[in-house]
Amino acid sequence: MNKNIFAGTLITAATLLLAAPTFAQTAPAAGSADSIRHFHINVPETAVADLRQRVAATRWPGQETVTDQSQGVKLEKIKKLAAYWGTDYDWRKAEAKLNALPQFITTIDGLDIQFVHIRSKHPHAMPLIVTHGWPGSIFELLKIAGPLTDPTAYGGKAEDAFDLVLPSMPGYGFSGRPQGTGWDADHIAKAWDVLMKRLGYKYYVSQGGDWGSVVADKMALQKPQGLLGIHVNMPATVPADVAKALKNGEQPPAGLSAKEQAAFKSLNHLYTKGGGYAAMMVTRPQTLGYGLSDSPVGLAAFFYDKFNEWTYSGGDAEKSLTRDEILDDISLYWLTNTAVSSAQLYWENNANNFNAVNVTIPAAITVFPGEIYQAPKSWAERSYKKLIYFNEVNKGGHFAAWEEPQLFAEEIRAAFKSLRKSAD
Repeated sequence: MNKNIFAGTLITAATLLLAAPTFAQTAPAAGSADSIRHFHINVPETAVADLRQRVAATRWPGQETVTDQSQGVKLEKIKKLAAYWGTDYDWRKAEAKLNALPQFITTIDGLDIQFVHIRSKHPHAMPLIVTHGWPGSIFELLKIAGPLTDPTAYGGKAEDAFDLVLPSMPGYGFSGRPQGTGWDADHIAKAWDVLMKRLGYKYYVSQGGDWGSVVADKMALQKPQGLLGIHVNMPATVPADVAKALKNGEQPPAGLSAKEQAAFKSLNHLYTKGGGYAAMMVTRPQTLGYGLSDSPVGLAAFFYDKFNEWTYSGGDAEKSLTRDEILDDISLYWLTNTAVSSAQLYWENNANNFNAVNVTIPAAITVFPGEIYQAPKSWAERSYKKLIYFNEVNKGGHFAAWEEPQLFAEEIRAAFKSLRKSAD
């Protein structure tokens, strides 16, 4: 991606510190390799107009032959979404949401990383880096910014405050697209530690869902100095015998509890009926990308399928997220042309992200009812050896921060409460 197309202003961190001292603790020398530059989005109107034209020119497939969504997104539903997208949807409102926040870019290992960095007005705020997933983006995290950085305005206490860092993953949104291999979850985890230390933080915590959970787990396994703990809402807990049975299409192992059996059933559904999207990206992201990069409605349908399935909505994503919120996310992928580069992360990782990890630093888990599977505490305790917090809530899905931002923020406050003294 050519950053000159999208960035209205890029200035060094030294200059930025004079203009907005509350958003950075340290500033490298101007022009240094690890400088932090201010970032402002201004997508050309020609790109927005091209999107509308392409939506209008869509060649539609025939209608599904079933009455449910077992064949994918229903034609009538996606046509309504596209009609709105091509006429009434306003990208500039989405752009304004991002530009209202302090955005920056820094280069790590030769790749530009775009991020939002919000310092709380409350003293002793805990530094927190939150990582989004696929097909999400930084948009799915915006609604937690207020509750986490300014808790007193959202029913919390001043001592619950966080300094918040929200990066766009490599190949996603306005971050750079890797030009070679190697940017896997391990590499991203190391880069996030570089980012937090570059921002001047000696101690911090990490949170994530979907790919963000994978990155947080990798950070915990790497144990960088200063990482106090993690919170994940898509934990990796599946024991080896259960993973083997799922992989081979076998019956679940004997002796599973009711919650463990339910988790097995959910994962088996993903592997047998819901995992085609991942198989394509793990094996042929480039081939898949030609269609997703040429047809905005093709991209929208590919994403909308997962929004329907993974939100806590009974199969109708627009009961959990607004139509504009969904299109903000899809439009970001389209306008930055990151369908292929985001999918390449699956090819890079090529691993089962649900199988048990061996995390030995403090870890916290919130289980949301609409998640791909509800991790049983019995499995979680075996994977996360220092489980400082585990809670099952009654609403919210895979995109928990997006769907239920207030509840999500309350969970994060509770999850990291015991670690705050360590950060002082």
